[in-house]
Amino acid sequence: MTFCGVKMRIRCRLILEYDDEKTARIVYDSVRIDDGRFVDTRLDKNKVIAGMTSVSPASLLHTLNDYLACVSVAEKVMDND
Repeated sequence: MTFCGVKMRIRCRLILEYDDEKTARIVYDSVRIDDGRFVDTRLDKNKVIAGMTSVSPASLLHTLNDYLACVSVAEKVMDND
């Protein structure tokens, strides 16, 4: 995306806070394997923090949607244990 001839990048930081570090670790381990050029996931105690970068709002929305779908699956798997 360009604005006035300047190439733009759009960034988003998502912080998922869980009740305990064990739950955060399970979600983190589940979703970080899909990190690529657009997502950087890290773990901070009971929080999973994801930084996302994109070239357009639509692309960022797509990345965020995919990421949250993976988080949802990880959480559902934990609920079924």
